[in-house]
Amino acid sequence: MAKAMSKQDRELEQYRNLMRPPEKFEDGFTWRTVLGALFLGFIMMPGSMYLALVVGTGGSIAAASQWVTIILFVEIARRSLRDLKMQEVFILYYMAGLAVSSPFQGLLWNQYFVQSDYAHAMGIAQEVPFWWAPQGDVIREAGHTFFTRAWLPPVLMVSTALIIQYIDGYGLGYVLYRITSDVEELPFPMAPVGASGITALIESSESHETWRWSCFSIGGMLGIVFGSVYIALPAITGSFLPKPLMLIPLPFIDLTPATGHILKAVPVNFTFDIGLIITGMVLPFWAVIGGGLGLLGMLIANPLLYRAGILSNWRLGMDVLDTTYINSIDFYLSFGIGLTIAVALISIGQAFRPLLRALRRNRAARELTPAMRKPQGLSGWQKLIRNDVRRGDFSIFIALGIYVFSTTTWISLSTWLIEGYPWKFFIAYAIIYTPLISYACAKLEGTAGQALNIPMIREATYILSGYHGVKIWFSPTPLTNYGPATVSFRVLELTGTKIISAVKTKLICVPIIIVASLLFSQLLWKMADVPSNAYPFAQKMWDLQAKNLCLTMSSTMEGGSLFFEALKLRWFSLGLGFGVIGYTVLSVLGLPTLMLFGMVRGLGQGTPAGITFEVIGALVGRYYFRRKFGAMWMKYAPVLLAGYACGVGLIAMVGMSVAILNKMMAPLVF
Repeated sequence: MAKAMSKQDRELEQYRNLMRPPEKFEDGFTWRTVLGALFLGFIMMPGSMYLALVVGTGGSIAAASQWVTIILFVEIARRSLRDLKMQEVFILYYMAGLAVSSPFQGLLWNQYFVQSDYAHAMGIAQEVPFWWAPQGDVIREAGHTFFTRAWLPPVLMVSTALIIQYIDGYGLGYVLYRITSDVEELPFPMAPVGASGITALIESSESHETWRWSCFSIGGMLGIVFGSVYIALPAITGSFLPKPLMLIPLPFIDLTPATGHILKAVPVNFTFDIGLIITGMVLPFWAVIGGGLGLLGMLIANPLLYRAGILSNWRLGMDVLDTTYINSIDFYLSFGIGLTIAVALISIGQAFRPLLRALRRNRAARELTPAMRKPQGLSGWQKLIRNDVRRGDFSIFIALGIYVFSTTTWISLSTWLIEGYPWKFFIAYAIIYTPLISYACAKLEGTAGQALNIPMIREATYILSGYHGVKIWFSPTPLTNYGPATVSFRVLELTGTKIISAVKTKLICVPIIIVASLLFSQLLWKMADVPSNAYPFAQKMWDLQAKNLCLTMSSTMEGGSLFFEALKLRWFSLGLGFGVIGYTVLSVLGLPTLMLFGMVRGLGQGTPAGITFEVIGALVGRYYFRRKFGAMWMKYAPVLLAGYACGVGLIAMVGMSVAILNKMMAPLVF
């Protein structure tokens, strides 16, 4: 086991050394970034909203607008004979990240869900509270518009939630960043992706042609070429043809009905995305391989489970979404919960291992005589409470106060909105569970570049609270996992940007995002029904999402519950045992335990093509490019991925702009 851990520690140390923070930190918020905020809100936000409905929000596509924004502003600055500081470029990148996920785009989902046949059949749509969405007949009577009195409460609720969420961004997540990055010095392997791309653009703007800019340019051209076929072509043709022309089907080709004769109860689809291959080159190798092994295990296990009568509800001819949903009810919901809880417990144990080692070192140091003791650096506690003035750190006690404020606000608001709300339950949740899972997730982000969430903890909390009804599912209950926030703070550090820059950015962005998001949600709804043929991803996936949501909501309804029928103790125990035994076996054999973390993604995977391409990328990167370029390949790959995201984003925005202009001009022409 020690041998395996030493190998893993060496790999993590390599990731930590990929990029080091600069010596000088500066404020990146200037008048030029204010112009960037306006540009993002009214030019880039509609593009990201459109992409989310057409191809989904996963992978590099979701972050494409970030690179589109900064490369545009860098080029404008160059032609104005001015240079943007690295910190200014990062703030533009950070602003674009805020605009990727439009808060009011959720209202498009709300109007669909409250009108969906499945929600009505389950008796859930009738219980949707007015501050989440109006009833279906009210929506249909008003037409495709959010500018009615019935939609005012949901709009106010989303706006309030956005403001509190931005304040909460400097709470517990900041404390965990100080612990995992400053005290434990974890590598955060995904942080250099954004930071390296920004560095490449700055080097280009300063006329220093380095390897970063070369890698970024290669990735950018790959993204432009692929995005022209994958995104721009269907976007443009869909604006004037009854059905978009797709050379690469969006979001995937469903092969399950054709392969069902051979692969019983196995969801099979195909999607081709170069971005997944490059992502596989960037992520830790053994985590990706674990995902591939999990997928392979699912391909072998599902036919056996079907013959054993466990996947009993699957029928020949079901598509990939129905197969995934039915398999989840029969087996994978329970098994997946058990497996993920095992991984979470292991992660929590790993998270506390450095603390135990520190305690042993302190005990051993106390046993030494003063003459035997060697001079030591700052202790973990000193690193935690000592603020780095260059970086613009603020006290962790202020951050903890922000966490208490935001949590209290959420619980108070939910108690006011919902009669019988179990507020005591969620106070305990905020004190015990949230810090533990957030710390475990921060550890996983810091070591493997992946987030961790224990599944069904929200559902279990609602069930154990004794609440009966549906309204609690729509409440602004504080169920945040703060682990992923640590990556953003690490990127902030790698680019030499003071934390106050991010605070100013959020202050200026909040009103712009609220106004622009609402306006463009309205525009997208006016262009076509959501979902419809004009928005392939939403049309394909929202039905499955609605079914899964209704399944979980049924757990607190009176009478029989489909959720409890799907939750089976023996399969839960099997998943829990598989996770613990798997970790033990990997440790004993000296194999990387990161494989187990990746395996969670592969088992029960509804889109196997995604993991397949990640595995291809990981293998090609490790056994071809790494041998060809040596240790430098680990630095090349993140910049290549950043350039690819930028290229895809550039061409996607062009296609989206043409589509919107054509839709707006069509009524004038005809």
